[in-house]
Amino acid sequence: MKRLIYTIFAAAMVASAAAQECPQIANIINREKVSLNGEWNYIVDVQEIGYYDYRMNPTPWGFFQNAKPQKPEDLIEYDFDKAATMQIPADWNTKDDRLFFYEGTVWFKKSFDYKKTADKNTFLYFGAINYESIVYLNGKLLGRHEGGFTPFNFDVTDYVNNGENTIIIKVDNKRGKEKVPTQIFDWWNYGGITRDVYIVETENVFIQNYNFDLDPKSRSQIFFDITLNQNTAGAKVEVSIPELKVKQTFTSDRSGKISGSFSVKNLVLWCPENPKLYNVQLKLGSTVLNDQIGFRTIETQGKKILLNGKPIFLKGISIHEEKPNGGGRANCTDDAKTLLSWAKELGCNFVRLAHYPHNEFMVREAEREGILVWSEIPVYWTIDWENPATLLNAKRQLSDMILRDQNRANIIIWSIANETPHGYAREQFLAALAKHARSLDSTRLISMAMEVTSASNYVNRLNDNMNRYVDVISFNQYIGWYRDVDDAAKMTWDIPYNKPVIISEFGGGAKYGYHGDKNQRWTEEFQENLYRENTLMLDKIDGLAGTSPWILKDFRSPRRVLNGVQDYYNRKGLFSDHGEKKKAFYVLKKWYEGK
Repeated sequence: MKRLIYTIFAAAMVASAAAQECPQIANIINREKVSLNGEWNYIVDVQEIGYYDYRMNPTPWGFFQNAKPQKPEDLIEYDFDKAATMQIPADWNTKDDRLFFYEGTVWFKKSFDYKKTADKNTFLYFGAINYESIVYLNGKLLGRHEGGFTPFNFDVTDYVNNGENTIIIKVDNKRGKEKVPTQIFDWWNYGGITRDVYIVETENVFIQNYNFDLDPKSRSQIFFDITLNQNTAGAKVEVSIPELKVKQTFTSDRSGKISGSFSVKNLVLWCPENPKLYNVQLKLGSTVLNDQIGFRTIETQGKKILLNGKPIFLKGISIHEEKPNGGGRANCTDDAKTLLSWAKELGCNFVRLAHYPHNEFMVREAEREGILVWSEIPVYWTIDWENPATLLNAKRQLSDMILRDQNRANIIIWSIANETPHGYAREQFLAALAKHARSLDSTRLISMAMEVTSASNYVNRLNDNMNRYVDVISFNQYIGWYRDVDDAAKMTWDIPYNKPVIISEFGGGAKYGYHGDKNQRWTEEFQENLYRENTLMLDKIDGLAGTSPWILKDFRSPRRVLNGVQDYYNRKGLFSDHGEKKKAFYVLKKWYEGK
């Protein structure tokens, strides 16, 4: 049976924190909450003059104090109430022309009225802030969170006022060697409060988290774990799945945990053709928590991936979390629906959500539409392999990703890295992540995007010591883009592992509407021919179980500077940034139709 991970790896806190970042509250979408989205004031602080530690410098200059002049001669050189506003959630790069390339500190302020309910807990929840956030409520430090793509929350029961309140957040998206991701990566470093912000109210004792798993052998037994927010023995939780005629009550142990199982009959398994979800209800006291959960099995058998015991070919595409029309961070269900509709039009049953955990709307919408998911943390390229703090950061992000999405039936692969250079320190780092993922979730597959390490004549060999730690051998290859496309027809592959193979990336760039000869780089014809030759080559790979070509749509990247062609876009999309299909789209669509 699976793990209890609910109190593991709460994010690092500054020593003087007044409140405490508590373990992640699961299924925030279906809980009672008040949205703090909307208009927030912001101040750009290039030199971080507004960041003074109030213990050492009790002056009104620290922006977190939201100070106001008390007499005419008072000198206060900021005023949030007169500052510009931004609609949150958002990235500042596309909301303020001055900040398009900006990496640094921006302060955000939100005032709101709140009516406290007696004998209830109050939490402040953030879907994600990129990258580092230091959060203050009513002038008091709540804590610091690092990592740009995972949710976090603070218990503010003792710090929220009955009436007017003010949140101030220092947001910093500067890159750093020791961070995850590190200094160099091939996507736009969108800064800001990029996902939803909520006030969540709960009972004093409540269900913090839970997970449900189908027994892969019997497929008639469901195991579950439930964790309460505190060590409470004797709490009774009713588990109900009305459609399956399940309704049983279970009692927590002294650590506030419940582990149990129950039998079911006539269970319909979740699959792409029939993405069946059951309404699951958890009742503690007078509070009922609902979720929609599907049940399926995923495993490997030799070089096959088996979904519900049957081989499946993963007809995939990679996707960045960028809005479908015009760039900017995607952050709502409508964005997810549009991007996934393009993937389904391509014929996909699978998406690789690269290179970081995407927003919860994306994962849940994919689940409703029957699309399998590869979910990844941003351990990318040259991470600071020997830094213990960097490993701890990566583990936290991995934990938070798994914790948020562990009940989503469509997620079948947890990915721990992308294109990392070989070496002893790298292998120790990634092995620790693989073991950590396995300890948190033994029911899904583990993989990572490797690189082909040697080539001789027309033989490509994969030789990666991480093969011992993953269930699926996945690697990126760019024949036709970083070497001649004609080489594809002659290429053979040496993959010496008895495991399924996913080509996690292949492809090449083209500017939509630019036409010419098939050998003329950047034309749609060049990309079209590249896809045609690559798909013929990939069909020869023994054990090929799926692909996720790079990428669904063009996306912004500061590395891509060619004037008139790239213009700060990675042009490897099968769709343009505005959703126009390139000619290669039809090559891949036809290939998938034959799978």
